[in-house]
Amino acid sequence: MTLEPFGARLRRAMDERGPLCVGIDPHRSLLVEWGLNDDVAGLERFSRTVVEAVAGRVAVLKPQSAFFERFGSRGVAVLEKSVQEARAAGALVVMDAKRGDIGSTMAAYAESFLHKDAPLFSDALTVSPYLGYGSLSPAVALARENGAGLFVLALTSNPEGGEVQHAVRADGRDVGATVLAHLTAENAGEEPLGSFGAVVGATLGDLSSYDLDINGPLLAPGVGAQGATPADLPGVFGSVLRNVVPNVSRGVLRHGPDVTALRDAADRFADEIRVTLESS
Repeated sequence: MTLEPFGARLRRAMDERGPLCVGIDPHRSLLVEWGLNDDVAGLERFSRTVVEAVAGRVAVLKPQSAFFERFGSRGVAVLEKSVQEARAAGALVVMDAKRGDIGSTMAAYAESFLHKDAPLFSDALTVSPYLGYGSLSPAVALARENGAGLFVLALTSNPEGGEVQHAVRADGRDVGATVLAHLTAENAGEEPLGSFGAVVGATLGDLSSYDLDINGPLLAPGVGAQGATPADLPGVFGSVLRNVVPNVSRGVLRHGPDVTALRDAADRFADEIRVTLESS
């Protein structure tokens, strides 16, 4: 049975729970900070604690696949369970795997995360378009078929990203703007929100030269430890602020392993974001 489109489900979750996305990023340093061993048992305790603390109250959880994959098949098994438990608690799951390839390989990546029967099925997947946007076609098609979504790297907050994303094409438009234009086309006519979003860093400052109105969600990493605050969001996103999904990872996770402290940290960010939205 195909799910309702991701964009519609995300819009409802954002309206009901607020737009906050909390990352599940079990860095080695965070495991140690929590007093856990850097092993599968520590990984499982970390992930389960984050899910317990916030999956019932935030719109989105975003596990970073790499931090689970480094433990091999047992780590991936923890990831599978975390995804299932987060979704069962009502959170949407964006798998942060940043996959990107061509042809049958891209199709296989898509099947791993976007097929409704896959053990790692997630509500959306982060992908890289830098083998050409058309290389994402298998993921786009499977996401549509299964009611899932994509978040495509467009204007990322890492300094190195600019050498590709700001490169100017022969038509005078830079690569980042070209990615946004493709997403606008994917989302044309979708209501209340398209399912194909962009990753746009919250630390980038004024982006008024870009058309961010893609009729889809904008995943905004960089709030918290990377330096951006909820109050910075209107200056970056302007008129499309309501479609922004601000991502906080370390800003919440550093308060673990206490469940109440994690929950309180997430609630503080959620409240700051709500105030920003209401005053914009």
